Amino acid sequence: MNNVTVRIQKKYRDSVRMRLFVFGTLAGLLVIASAFSRYLTPYDPYLQDLSIAKAAPSALHLLGTDRYGRDMLSRVIAGSRASVFSTLLLVAVITVTGTAVGILCGWRGGFTDTFFMRISDIFLAFPGLVFALAVAGSFGGGLHNAIVALAAISWPKYARIARSQTLARKETVWMRAVKLSGSGTFRIILKHLLPNIMGPVLVTSMLDIGTMMMELAALSFLGLGAKPPVPEWGSMMSDTRSLMTISPWITFSPGIAIFLSVMIFNLLGDTIRDYADPKSRGGN
Repeated sequence: MNNVTVRIQKKYRDSVRMRLFVFGTLAGLLVIASAFSRYLTPYDPYLQDLSIAKAAPSALHLLGTDRYGRDMLSRVIAGSRASVFSTLLLVAVITVTGTAVGILCGWRGGFTDTFFMRISDIFLAFPGLVFALAVAGSFGGGLHNAIVALAAISWPKYARIARSQTLARKETVWMRAVKLSGSGTFRIILKHLLPNIMGPVLVTSMLDIGTMMMELAALSFLGLGAKPPVPEWGSMMSDTRSLMTISPWITFSPGIAIFLSVMIFNLLGDTIRDYADPKSRGGN
């Protein structure tokens, strides 16, 4: 029976590693393609040619053209840069900010903990996207303001995770031994505490990439994100939604790009969560 269990666990671990390789490769290729998007476009994404406006997909224009005759494939590829890297920047900002606040609250406790946790309660009390709409609207729209708006409402989750992890570890025997060794607070946090609490934080951030990408696209779709003619998937869908009935490929192209990108990052996040689970590696 034990041998059967061991074989099942080994097969599961191997499947997790395989999924991690596949989805990690796909996500890496997506990021690399976004970084070099300007060199991958078959046409100038800003070049207008009204003689081929709203042309259906063909051998020359695989995804057709928009109302100004711009090649949709080139627009989608160019838009990946803003969509993907804005999302990664947003996730990085909320991960670093939330983790720093959570460690500060868990380590110091007292008034600092109470103050920041009550602020996080206020942010968590509002529906996320509605609050982001209000913040982005007050800032006047734009991609940078959309990132700030989403960052303002998304950090509390990371703060609570980091705080709970800090509270669980700061009074352990090994942490007391580190304190008695004479190390400074900053060194203790950076060298000993942070590496031991980053697992759940990083898993959460990976799972958040797809969500943040959709929320950024939603703000752009509503006119509070990237502004035309800058190619960004959400704003491209918003700009062409009136053509859904007569030229659906114009709207579907960036929509499919969002769908595929979110799916890749969500699958990668799920796989990293499975890989980080001690049970998947034979732990108790």
